[in-house]
Amino acid sequence: MDPFDAGAGGLLKQPTSVWATAGASVVAFMGIGLVDPILPSIAQGLDATASQVSLLFTSYFLITAVAMLVTGWVSSRIGGRKTLLLGLAFVVVFAGLAGTSGSVGELVGFRAGWGLGNALFVSTALAVIVGAAAGGSAAAILLYESALGLGMACGPLLGALLGDASWRYPFFGTAFLMAVGFLCITVFLKEQPKPARKTSLLDPLKALGHGGLASAAVSAFFYNYTFFTVLAFTPFVLNMSPYRSGAVFFAWGVLLAVFSVIVAPRLQKRFGSLKVLGGSLVLLAADVLVLGYGSHTTAVVCTILSGAFIGVNNTVYTELALGVSDAPRPVASAGYNFVRWFAAAAAPFFAPKIEEWTDAHVPFVVAAVTAVLGAAVVVVRRKALTHEAAEPEPRHATEGSVTVFAN
Repeated sequence: MDPFDAGAGGLLKQPTSVWATAGASVVAFMGIGLVDPILPSIAQGLDATASQVSLLFTSYFLITAVAMLVTGWVSSRIGGRKTLLLGLAFVVVFAGLAGTSGSVGELVGFRAGWGLGNALFVSTALAVIVGAAAGGSAAAILLYESALGLGMACGPLLGALLGDASWRYPFFGTAFLMAVGFLCITVFLKEQPKPARKTSLLDPLKALGHGGLASAAVSAFFYNYTFFTVLAFTPFVLNMSPYRSGAVFFAWGVLLAVFSVIVAPRLQKRFGSLKVLGGSLVLLAADVLVLGYGSHTTAVVCTILSGAFIGVNNTVYTELALGVSDAPRPVASAGYNFVRWFAAAAAPFFAPKIEEWTDAHVPFVVAAVTAVLGAAVVVVRRKALTHEAAEPEPRHATEGSVTVFAN
């Protein structure tokens, strides 16, 4: 079935509840890149260093990583709808408080609370979309991936538009939009069936005992370090106005969305997932290396171009995490995300520190090396990572939360 076929329960013909959840997902993903264009403005407004401001990402993703062990436990007990609403409520409160911060320490703390809310919401959103979608899970997953790409593209743009007036406004704007999402979920989404078996806090860790899943998680850990070096450190290197930086990362996000949803599946069909992933990681390494040593214009071009490789990697890693092991998809994905999000927390912290210890080029050398290490894991562990790709069964979506956050 063609997922774009509106007459067959495809992407364009979904219940209102699915569109409401997908719309809220767009805003949730916007929150990841929202601060990108305003990082220098925040540093100036709060008299903070680059390494201090980069902790906005570190606190956010550190909490997200730990929350991966909790979200399935929560949603399998209170249900998907209540988990979504709880996550949205956290984001509304902490995003609003972030806008009132008087110091970088307060902002980092509020951003951590925001990360918990986003983890609860995004980790459950795909499960809810799949459970409520018409026409099977293929269109639902495509809709979710589209929401991810659109959110990642629009986050920097919103941050630039609101942040040009004040670095506080993007936080208030996110709180408002998520409040709208809260109302939409409340009105349009009915409670999904609770899983027959409640998820244990240790289930995701036990799932990592599978060699293929563990290999995918380790490879993704190295890749995520590269990904978030680009996302969190590059704005300081580019040193552009919020508008210009927002435009750069908007273009980056558009490429990410297009290559994730449209290009990656075609490449996988022609060359196979592991060859596509290994090649894309090597190309990302080369791109990041040129970004670090090129001129300002070259750095801008390479930043935008990295979105293409990141989009391809996101799609392939998602499929590996969900299909490489025999563990229930929510459990396997929670364990996988628990490992890889630690790199998303580490990169924003270490990249500015490495610059302080050396120079602005070396953080990108390290990021290039980690991308190559990710590719090396794919090559060395290719037998463990080989799996038969099959369309996900909708029943798994109600077993807990599907944690495919930002891929």
